[in-house]
Amino acid sequence: MAFSSYYLTLICSLLLSISSCIGQTAFQPKALLLPVTKDSSTLQYTTQIGQRTPLVPIKLTIHLGGQTLWVDCEDGYVSSTYRPARCGSVQCTLAKVNTCGDCNTTPRIGCSNNACYNTPENPFIKTLYDGGEITEDVLSIQSTDGSNPGKFVKIPSFIFTCVPTFLTEGLASGVKGTVGLGRNGIALPSQLAQVFSFPRKFALCLSSSTKSSGVIFFGDGPYMMLPNIDISKNLIFTPLIINPFGTGSVPFLNESSSEYFIGVKSIRLNGKPVPINKKLLSIDKRGNGGTKISTGSPYSILEASIYDAVTKALVQELSNVTRVTAVAPFETCFSSKNIVSAKVGQAVPAIDLVLQSKQVYWRIFGSNSMVEVSQDVICLGIVNGGIKPTTSIVIGGHQLEDNLLQFDLPRSTLGFSSSLLFRQTTCANFNFTSKA
Repeated sequence: MAFSSYYLTLICSLLLSISSCIGQTAFQPKALLLPVTKDSSTLQYTTQIGQRTPLVPIKLTIHLGGQTLWVDCEDGYVSSTYRPARCGSVQCTLAKVNTCGDCNTTPRIGCSNNACYNTPENPFIKTLYDGGEITEDVLSIQSTDGSNPGKFVKIPSFIFTCVPTFLTEGLASGVKGTVGLGRNGIALPSQLAQVFSFPRKFALCLSSSTKSSGVIFFGDGPYMMLPNIDISKNLIFTPLIINPFGTGSVPFLNESSSEYFIGVKSIRLNGKPVPINKKLLSIDKRGNGGTKISTGSPYSILEASIYDAVTKALVQELSNVTRVTAVAPFETCFSSKNIVSAKVGQAVPAIDLVLQSKQVYWRIFGSNSMVEVSQDVICLGIVNGGIKPTTSIVIGGHQLEDNLLQFDLPRSTLGFSSSLLFRQTTCANFNFTSKA
């Protein structure tokens, strides 16, 4: 999604002083990175970013479609460089908010007079807060050459949102907020690209392990994984689709969604078409339907009729495998005694999400389609989304793991790898121990 010239002017005017400050140093990073850890309890993907003066490490949960980085400012936020965005400022315009007001109590961090406010979301408890203060503070993040981690760099005036403590309910232990990677002006990818003048592009590589970190790259490749494999090569590309309606926990009907949608046209299982209502695969005039990619759900979610069709096809293909009692949240489970292991997980029929043509598809192998719930039981790691959900297909965390996803915002394209296990590597194989 290209910025208008007016929008670019706003960004440049806002960040000119920051860019000048960065430009005074000899070091200009070509890319940045964040380590990403899978929380064993909530299955959320978390990271850590330095913020404030003096710098404090802040643990945050990744929200792929989130509009902003939001932080709990009610519980112990102390910083000498905290600056609320004033009503009518460029910061407020970039955040696309026109709600302004004064603090009803004594002004403090997170509640300032003549400030502007937005509506941050916690997707894990499906809750919005209509009163997040737009503000700025120092942010620190690590650079990379694509192969190794490098120096930490500071952004003196990173725009984020202050919220009260209650919005952190349901987040992983120790987490103080979420980091939004959505397609809008104050999400992390857009701000980083503008400050450091690299492509407005980022790549997500989530580890399936709770003990080894995956990684998010900001900027262009290479994206090197051990043993010396550039996983940015040989990607398959598909357009990113803009949903004209907001699609968060409480949709905003007056603005387009910041989440990432792709155009799934059909589904195949073991190479055979799955009979589904294809109208559900399109986004209708109210913003319902379609397919989005989300870290807000640990597993993919299918509208009820699509789920029923996929599971029926899977059961038919695995007719020689014993069906067993469901294990929540999964409905379709099997005995694993007659299923062998392969390079890409359990040897079960692959699921293809067919995109702009029959030759362009996202293939989901056993490592991403099945979940081992006990020594003898595996389940289809996809859940039933019921009738008339807002989005017909949500591609969730388990299906994203050990796949590289590159989001190119100016070109509005997604590059994806399918399983990296075929390339003898995983998303846990970035060399965090060496230095650029």
